[in-house]
Amino acid sequence: GRGDGEPLRLMIELGNGHDVLAMFVYRPGRCLLVASETGRGFIVDEDETLAQTRNGKQVLNIAAGEEAAACVPVEEGADHVAALGRAGKLLIFPLAEVPVMARGRGVILQRYRQGGLADVKTFSLKSGLGWRTGRGMSSKTDLDDWLGRRGQAGRKPPPGFPRAMRFGG
Repeated sequence: GRGDGEPLRLMIELGNGHDVLAMFVYRPGRCLLVASETGRGFIVDEDETLAQTRNGKQVLNIAAGEEAAACVPVEEGADHVAALGRAGKLLIFPLAEVPVMARGRGVILQRYRQGGLADVKTFSLKSGLGWRTGRGMSSKTDLDDWLGRRGQAGRKPPPGFPRAMRFGG
């Protein structure tokens, strides 16, 4: 719809040192996958992210100079995580390898020589991994080449994957 043009930063009293990473409607009982640009992340119950104060609540602890890179809902029926590095490496590993925490730094999802985490997504391996292209949605179900263990580097994404290194949908 249309708004009155009031900046979001003023509506929610967001300080100049902070940026909005993701926004979605709260759903009780849903889980979120949060990760930093260095590839560390964990799953948090969305109920644990609610704050009683106006300043909010810090869930992901990050080091100085580091930034949060992803906050995505864990899809219903998801059993795998796809982590995508800015250097163009895709790694797929079981969702069970990611711990559920209320707060912290998390574990290493994917290792990087250069760059960092570009995007992350949860999905069902049986349904396949999907991503948005200029022509719509594409998906791939034969993902054996990218399957690995959490903390590995991964391999180049399949042909036709966007150069922007984002799943986009």
